[in-house]
Amino acid sequence: MEWITQLWTELVFMFGGQVWLLLLLTILTATTIIDVVQRYVLRIVHYRLLITEHVWVDSFVDAARAPISFFIWVTGLILALTTTIGQFQIYVELIPYILAFKQTILTLSVGWFVIRLVQRLEFHLKDLAREDERLDEVTVEAFAKIIKLLAFVLTGLFFLSAFGVSLTGLLAFGGVGGIAIGFAAKDLLGNVFGGMMLYMDKPFTVGEWIRSPDKDIEGIVEKIGWRMTTVRRFDKRPLYIPNGIFSNIAIENPSRMSHRRIYETVGIRYEDASRMSAIVNDVRHLLENHEEIDIEQTIIVNFNQFSSSSLDFFVYAYTRTTNWIRYHNVKQDVLLSINEIIESHGAQIAFPTRTLHWAKDEGEVDAKIEQQLAEMNQAK
Repeated sequence: MEWITQLWTELVFMFGGQVWLLLLLTILTATTIIDVVQRYVLRIVHYRLLITEHVWVDSFVDAARAPISFFIWVTGLILALTTTIGQFQIYVELIPYILAFKQTILTLSVGWFVIRLVQRLEFHLKDLAREDERLDEVTVEAFAKIIKLLAFVLTGLFFLSAFGVSLTGLLAFGGVGGIAIGFAAKDLLGNVFGGMMLYMDKPFTVGEWIRSPDKDIEGIVEKIGWRMTTVRRFDKRPLYIPNGIFSNIAIENPSRMSHRRIYETVGIRYEDASRMSAIVNDVRHLLENHEEIDIEQTIIVNFNQFSSSSLDFFVYAYTRTTNWIRYHNVKQDVLLSINEIIESHGAQIAFPTRTLHWAKDEGEVDAKIEQQLAEMNQAK
């Protein structure tokens, strides 16, 4: 210990007896050394955890790096500042506020650490949700936002408390002010609560195709925010929808359909009426043996009605695929096969026609015309 005392004496002599300046440089030097050492240690631990793929533990280490550095430097700077003020006796009235801020350094650091930790855990949980169906990316994002919001609010409350702000009065003011703000920002709050409902009910998630029969809304969901949801329309234009709207409209989610339906009406000529039964049976047999048609779902092929120019039968079945492009390929194959069945029976698909019947006896026509003229004259 003697060498430390001797070293300190020599340093005081070197600074001309200015002990405060020596203390200031000592504090700043010690702060720098401590920060460099902790950064070096945590960096090594961080990289080793990444190499060994301990991503969950690494989330805590990586999240702590910046808050610890912040805590070290703010503590050191406050000590240096109070030392300088004590030496020169200027702005002494600021010392209580500086000491009050000193008490909140740890709170600010912990709050910052929690927010950074949640961000990293959210990132890893989303990666896990893409591989595990038991997890949902939207739910993960919702919980992450709630935890970050709570950390921010609690940190702010502790910070204000350290400066003598009464939390009881603040909460009471917040209750009264919240009512006034609620009326003034009704739409904004409606959108925020609408976003919470989307996170909890999950009628759709990011990447799904949605549409509404009530509004001109259709496209792929790109982002679900607290205030609005972004939908990319099929013409690639973004559509920004306030979340409050979703509580008042019906939403269809085609991405979650289990099957796609084929529902078509086909008409044949009246002169092919005798072939209708055989055609319907063959079409039904086609659907029941088609590899892309789900036979466990409803399959209906029946003569349906006498139309003005055709005898109509309808085809009702479900494809196994829900993919839009694949569905149309299956539907095309089914319709072309139906056409081949109709032609194989010597029938044809009907199109609108009109038949005019002319009387063979011209005298009979003249008589009818004269009769109609006579009836018209009598009516007059």
